[in-house]
Amino acid sequence: MILCCGGCALGAPGVATDLEPVLRRHLTDAALAPLGDAATYRVQALISTVDTAPGRTPRLSRSGYRLGAEYFYPASAIKLAAAVAALQTIERLGQANGSIDLAEAPLEIAPLFDGDRLQQEDPTNLADGRITVAHEIRKLALVSDNQAFNRLYDLVGYDELNAAMRRLGLDSTVITHRLSEPRAIPDPRASAAVTFHPPGRAPIVVPARTSARPLGNRGRGLRIGTAYIRGVETIREPMDFSQRNGMSLLDLQNLLVKVARPDIDVGGPALRLTDAHRALLLDAMTRYPSESSNPVYPPAAFPDDGAKFLLPGIRRAFPATRPGERIDVTDKIGQAYGFTVENAYVRNPANGRAVFVAAVIYTNGDGVLNDDHYEYDAIGRPFMAELGRLVANEWLR
Repeated sequence: MILCCGGCALGAPGVATDLEPVLRRHLTDAALAPLGDAATYRVQALISTVDTAPGRTPRLSRSGYRLGAEYFYPASAIKLAAAVAALQTIERLGQANGSIDLAEAPLEIAPLFDGDRLQQEDPTNLADGRITVAHEIRKLALVSDNQAFNRLYDLVGYDELNAAMRRLGLDSTVITHRLSEPRAIPDPRASAAVTFHPPGRAPIVVPARTSARPLGNRGRGLRIGTAYIRGVETIREPMDFSQRNGMSLLDLQNLLVKVARPDIDVGGPALRLTDAHRALLLDAMTRYPSESSNPVYPPAAFPDDGAKFLLPGIRRAFPATRPGERIDVTDKIGQAYGFTVENAYVRNPANGRAVFVAAVIYTNGDGVLNDDHYEYDAIGRPFMAELGRLVANEWLR
């Protein structure tokens, strides 16, 4: 078996391309077999270990595999960008209105088009049944809720959502659409008016916005598959992703580093968030759904590893010996159009070792997109789980 590394030399400044020998040692693991045909599976990986040597500022030792070799669809991994931009938005609004915290303030989203309806209630919010930014972030992180992302998209707006990532130096970011939106929105770049109702204060209104500025992805591999389904019709040509959401694996990981480890410099401006808002986001990204008291998720429908693809392998490498003992996984996953994406910060509290892991694999044996026949359970998730075990054994012991 040959470990295909076409494109892995592309890399990025400050990222070594020496991850291949580590992966090669694990080619005999059945779940990692796609590494033998990495170009077909569009595999990319980026491992960044945290160096906290005494007397030195923490830094990352980074190693990539096929980093930037071709485009991949980030799916729900892009939701971290919306959560960050939403927190920045409410911090600016709060500062401009008497230094108030709007995270838990009820909000309503106005109708966006003819026939749309006002959004102001969320029955999953057991506190008061209202929509709040904090609650949407919890839903977005705990179970990758699409409605939560779409509501934050309305709050932040198309232009600001993309601009917020560019201000952080994450220039590959392209966010052009909502996710699994059941409404037929005439203009995807339009955002509804949002009104906050902070207790004891006057309402704070974010006006409706739209944009005439189109964004798109560039680079290799933007036409994917051999066919795709549109409605009831099968189009016999690759699907064009040039106008879909996009973000490089390096930028995905750098965003997570800026959130989880602001003491580490990965280039570009630092992410400025209040301690409370950063803690809110990190807590939601680290908890299991079963540990959430609001919202509440039945464990049978929302297992611990439902939104933590590395977790099964990490648990195999580190079976808990005492109740409550575990390796902490702070992450945001994505899965759509055959792509399985993980972006995680993994820590071993027992010895202080920590590593950032970002990876993607594409599984679509029949080449048809939108037919819901992707090998997520047979290949994608087992690959990520085995990568979790590899990472645990190589870097967390």
